[in-house]
Amino acid sequence: MNQILLLFLMLLGGIAIAIQPSINGRLAQKVGALESSMISFTVGALFLATVVLFAGKGSARSVVNSPWWELTGGCLGAFYVTMTIFAIPRIGTTAALTTAIFAQLTTSVILDHFGLFGFRMIPMDSKRAVGVALLMAGAGLILKK
Repeated sequence: MNQILLLFLMLLGGIAIAIQPSINGRLAQKVGALESSMISFTVGALFLATVVLFAGKGSARSVVNSPWWELTGGCLGAFYVTMTIFAIPRIGTTAALTTAIFAQLTTSVILDHFGLFGFRMIPMDSKRAVGVALLMAGAGLILKK
């Protein structure tokens, strides 16, 4: 997959991440916050199971060879979705997602710089530092009342 297509798909993913908490929040008004999170993940798991059934090329059986920490991604996703369900009705979509993006950016720069989890190391340089600073300044302006 080429880089332009990947960036476009990530753009769509960002749009989905912005919309998802509001949809889950509406559902939470009817069924409860934790229940909404569980329903969201159940529907997502059923969707992915269907995609894997028809388009999967890997081997789910290989999971037995994975260290425990590689299986925590679902827990982290569930935590994030649940926190957005709690936060967005109280502080709004923009404040919740700006805070999450700030945390994602800070964490991702650290992950890249040290090449954590075995991925390519991308050292922090002056361009990246300025980019991070500008994004953080923008987040600060968005959150300032």
